[in-house]
Amino acid sequence: MAVSFPKCPSSPLPPLQTSNRACSLPLSAPFQVGDSSKWALLEATKRCHLSVSATNGGSAVAPVEPSKKVQDSGTKTTPTDHSTKVENGFRPTVFSSNEFQDLKTGPDDSGRESTVSITVVGASGDLAKKKIFPALFALYYEGFLPKHFTIFGYARSKMTDVELREMVSRTLNCRIDQRENCDAKMEEFLKRCFYHSGQYDSEAHFVELDKKLKQHEGSRISNRLYYLSIPPNIFLDVVKCTSLAASSENGWTRVIVEKPFGRDAESSAALTRGLKQYLHEDQIFRIDHYLGKELVENLSVLRFSNLVFEPLWSRQYIRNVQIIFSEDFGTEGRGGYFDSYGIIRDIMQNHLLQIVALFAMETPTSLEAEDIRNEKVKVLRSMKTLEIDDVVIGQYKSHTRGGVAYPGYTDDKTVPNDSLTPTFAAAALFINNARWDGVPFLMKAGKALHTKRAEIRVQFRHVPGNLYKKCFGTDLDRATNELVIRVQPDEAIYLKINNKIPGLGMRLDRSNLNLHYAARYSKEIPCAYERLLLDAIEGERRLFIRSDELDAAWALFTPLLKELEEKRIAPELYPYGSRGPVGAHYLAAKYNVRWGDLGAEH
Repeated sequence: MAVSFPKCPSSPLPPLQTSNRACSLPLSAPFQVGDSSKWALLEATKRCHLSVSATNGGSAVAPVEPSKKVQDSGTKTTPTDHSTKVENGFRPTVFSSNEFQDLKTGPDDSGRESTVSITVVGASGDLAKKKIFPALFALYYEGFLPKHFTIFGYARSKMTDVELREMVSRTLNCRIDQRENCDAKMEEFLKRCFYHSGQYDSEAHFVELDKKLKQHEGSRISNRLYYLSIPPNIFLDVVKCTSLAASSENGWTRVIVEKPFGRDAESSAALTRGLKQYLHEDQIFRIDHYLGKELVENLSVLRFSNLVFEPLWSRQYIRNVQIIFSEDFGTEGRGGYFDSYGIIRDIMQNHLLQIVALFAMETPTSLEAEDIRNEKVKVLRSMKTLEIDDVVIGQYKSHTRGGVAYPGYTDDKTVPNDSLTPTFAAAALFINNARWDGVPFLMKAGKALHTKRAEIRVQFRHVPGNLYKKCFGTDLDRATNELVIRVQPDEAIYLKINNKIPGLGMRLDRSNLNLHYAARYSKEIPCAYERLLLDAIEGERRLFIRSDELDAAWALFTPLLKELEEKRIAPELYPYGSRGPVGAHYLAAKYNVRWGDLGAEH
């Protein structure tokens, strides 16, 4: 087979990154190429941004539209748009999952293999135990981690490697549809887990960590990922120490930062400046785990790959959009942290606002991270700053139901008795651009409500001159089409339509066209942290928050938060387990909207 490759850059290149992993083959699928030199072809795909498509008779290599700029920890390469042709003629080579992993960590230009060291800072905390370590194990079980990897836990707690493994093992489990060799896989995974105890602000302790990492990395190219599962007040201490004492000397170094990213625009900007003293922007991965939710990631697929939806995605057809988040439990002894932030900072300013930006953005020029994030920033900058008249806040109070007494927010011993921190908030936002002018985006988030739910509800306009208006009576909302994207739990997408009830009469019914994920797909949906951790390892930034995104988000909420706190505005009380404060209904009615989660279906 004749193989011709374009001229590629001669500068050192970062490890393979799959920029559009959503469109790539899973590792378990056969990977076929027609060239006997597997590594040469993989290098070509990596350097020149080519896609490899397998066929029964051979292979085809086609150029992928190059990104405008490729960055990886300060290394910049500019791909060239060349046409490439690989002719059939040789029997195709099949890559197994293991061989593909070998290629992911295969040699660089010098012939050396690479390895990934993942350090969970704050390893003894709840987030690490409940989310991060189980997510890493799931990636390992399914073959998504590189061939060479090591996991280190770092915290102040005194612990041995064996004790860490015992702690982690209690939180690991295999998916229902993948129980084969589960115990053996766990044992193999735990053998790669180690622990180092140290202070978060001690450069000397991070020097010791660096020595341990080097022992495991050996002579390979070392790539290092740090996950900061720690309180925000010690972010900068850890970043400083990792940068000065435990960065990779010959590969990339990346840092995942958990929210909250400050309390307001000023503190957020100060945190960003502090991080950038030691890291480049492309080394900082600000994680919002809601962006890793399956239904949130599917949002752009639903809109941009289905002709039935994209033409309707504007003020001409959409009456309002609702982003709803509710929990059926309170702070339950963890009110100390929550009381310093509140529901607006904890949920609305990040999770829900990010969903709004993804929902409302214009079509990006490509699926590259920067193109998508550019469009999200445009949406955020087009939004009207929130005012106090467009917001309702609440706080749950004690309530007895069914003979069971549920405590109020201020009954929590970790919360001050006179706390005015909202546990519920509803807000009306508006986007001042040609597509969305005048369309209310209603957000609602609360604790201790009647149900646990996160969903996006799109209510369409009434049909002009509806011939069947008499069949609905005076309540035209019954005739409104509604698209519902249920993010969690029990993931689903359904469209409410009007339909004739079978029979001789003309009676109409509201029915659902329902895509229920559990019924349609047998595979268990991955945890959001799995997707985001894998993206960080691969250098894919599409689902992480850029600094200008963060600035634009805080600019919307900071004036409101300051007014609430300076004027000490008291939240409206609502009973534990109720539907929230009455004021939320008045806010919706102000814009001629009815909350969609209050219908008969709920």
